[in-house]
Amino acid sequence: MKLEIDFTRSAQENADDYYKKAKRLQVKKRGAENAINELRQRLEKAERDNKTVEKERRPIKTREKEWYEKFHWFFTSNNMLVIAGKDAHQNELLNSKHFEEKDLFFHANIFGAPVTILKDGADSSVEIRQEVAQFAASYSSAWKEGLHAVDVYAMKRNQVSKSTSKGSLGTGSFLLSGERDWYRAVRLALVMYTKDERLFCVPYVAFEKTREKAVSKYVLLEQGKDRKSEAARKIARTLGFDDIDAIMQMLPTGEFKLG
Repeated sequence: MKLEIDFTRSAQENADDYYKKAKRLQVKKRGAENAINELRQRLEKAERDNKTVEKERRPIKTREKEWYEKFHWFFTSNNMLVIAGKDAHQNELLNSKHFEEKDLFFHANIFGAPVTILKDGADSSVEIRQEVAQFAASYSSAWKEGLHAVDVYAMKRNQVSKSTSKGSLGTGSFLLSGERDWYRAVRLALVMYTKDERLFCVPYVAFEKTREKAVSKYVLLEQGKDRKSEAARKIARTLGFDDIDAIMQMLPTGEFKLG
């Protein structure tokens, strides 16, 4: 150890200086040791907390989706399945694969509307068909156009075809023949809610019939001024449902008012 001596001062004065320096170093050493101990304690606590979280964490249960959930869908008030296409390709798929003899075909009377199928709906009541008509209307381009109502018609399997005397029609186009079952000035309105951690979007008239079976939190969707993304965030907050993407996929194209 190298010591520096100030020969202008006495031995006692030099000794006193080194004593004071030693005391200061001891204080710094204790401070450093305390800081190290405190840091060590924090790290140990963080490790314990992390182990506790890992122990308590449960694997997220992922529900296997049903085949119809790739479309727009809902179950009527008497539990009949309704599916509607999200685009022209899904409309084609519905017609070619999921439209059967006992089903009913619904379509809003406007350019840009989904093929909507009521499964086993050939013998359904007028009330049930009105629910489907509102669903078909709400997912049509009428929502984007700001229309509050639109006419909807229903037809049977043998009235809807892809072929004509000149050949097959383009994607999303169909040849319709015979009398149509009309539903005039159908109001555009949907209700979104969650039940058993699952998201639902149904026509307003169907929700009204089964309100007592649903949950207390729900959102009425009508045309308004909120953009789709903004409406989705508001719905997520109201319902306490974090999957905004799932909400977006269920909403029609257009702007919204939440009630």
